[in-house]
Amino acid sequence: MATVVRKSFEEQLQELQDDLLRMGRFVEGAVAKAMRALINQDVNLANEVIQEDDIADDLDVEIFTKAMKLLALQQPMARDLRIIGTALKIVTDLERIGDHAVDIAKLARILSKHKFFKPLVDIPKLADLALGMVHNSLQAYINRDIELAIQVCREDDKVDELYESLFEELVGYMERDPSLVEQATYLLFVAYFLERVADHATNMAEFVFFAETGRLEQLARSHRSRPEPTP
Repeated sequence: MATVVRKSFEEQLQELQDDLLRMGRFVEGAVAKAMRALINQDVNLANEVIQEDDIADDLDVEIFTKAMKLLALQQPMARDLRIIGTALKIVTDLERIGDHAVDIAKLARILSKHKFFKPLVDIPKLADLALGMVHNSLQAYINRDIELAIQVCREDDKVDELYESLFEELVGYMERDPSLVEQATYLLFVAYFLERVADHATNMAEFVFFAETGRLEQLARSHRSRPEPTP
């Protein structure tokens, strides 16, 4: 009987992880789609991202419910408890990443009416770095890969450096030409939301490390206070 119960638990745990991966892939795609909407000034694509936000919210509730049932009915052991707890933490970060995809899509709709004063180069680069971190955090969780989780946290430095450089550049444009203030401010918020996506990926990776080691540590090399745009 104990073997049957354990097998059932492992199957439910695998289902939980599969659902988490599905939600992760969805929010990754949402951020990527929002970025395409921004770069191509595609209002219809931006609207798709906004309208599909309910999908991420529904997945969030579904995963949370399954995780709570596992905790309540299966009496997991210490390591299993950490894996389920990590799933609950990761799903919260994924839900916030989905929200940031919507934030970027809303800015893409506004910026569709503007002629960009300079080609978008660093913002797409920032998006690629942040999305790579999200992808690798999920892979680290699924594969129980501590080294990959640590690597994700190290990548956060690159995101911070690029974000700070972009912030200074855009503020410089605003100081030199007041007519660029509106557009540059919107672009600053896009960069800020992407930097937050990377922060959520870092959180996910740190909890993967916790699930595998039992130690909750700050693995990113630096935790600098970042400049934030103001409306």
